[in-house]
Amino acid sequence: MSLKQLLNLEGRKAIVTGGSRGLGMQIAETLGELGAELLITARKADELDAAVSALRGQGFSASAIAADLGDADQVLDFADRALAALGHCDILVNNAGATWGAAAEEHPLEAWHKLLNVNLTGVFLLTQQIGRRSMIPRGYGRILIVASIAGLRGNPPGTNKTLAYNTTKGGLVSFTRALAGEWGPYGITVNALAPGFFPSKMTRGALARIEHQVIAATPLHRLGGPEDLKGAAALFCSDAGQHITGQILPIDGGVTAV
Repeated sequence: MSLKQLLNLEGRKAIVTGGSRGLGMQIAETLGELGAELLITARKADELDAAVSALRGQGFSASAIAADLGDADQVLDFADRALAALGHCDILVNNAGATWGAAAEEHPLEAWHKLLNVNLTGVFLLTQQIGRRSMIPRGYGRILIVASIAGLRGNPPGTNKTLAYNTTKGGLVSFTRALAGEWGPYGITVNALAPGFFPSKMTRGALARIEHQVIAATPLHRLGGPEDLKGAAALFCSDAGQHITGQILPIDGGVTAV
């Protein structure tokens, strides 16, 4: 089979959480370009409407359902509605996430719980639903989790103080490896991307303070850009990556290498 055939996602159905902007939109565009039918979700209906319009404008099949994936009841409702709309799901991209900046000794408990709910529990519940109800019965699935280099290490002194964010992203790294071991026999691969700094709404505040410091510490001397997740997402979500599972790939310009 040719590489072009291995990367072809025509006939595949994909769910992308946090798909209305930023990294999620970049991954949705990738899957759409390769032929997948897209269903994206995020909290804000207006942002979803704009994203669907943009995706359809590029010739992709796309729809959206608004949901707060930090609310367990809404996760379960979203899974019901998404599977009803798509029929089944071949590709699940868990990208939705939240962050919070605070010194560890002052970190609010409610913020800790918020990040646990969005970054970990929501991922667990949605993945469980899609896996149990669609991927396992069909004997096929591609699960891609967007973690972070913050889940691979702590923050250098003088940069961010994001204990809950680092902790939850580290949890996703372990989640990826453990689930890959459990669901491999069902024909399901589970992998994660670990992006470094990409300009986005989530990183805007941090980059305003430390952008020059981040770039100076990055071997490629640049931030992540609007094309930089596409190749890895295509690999992990297609049959080109059919023998890769349980892996975490930093996309960080070399930061974690040094």
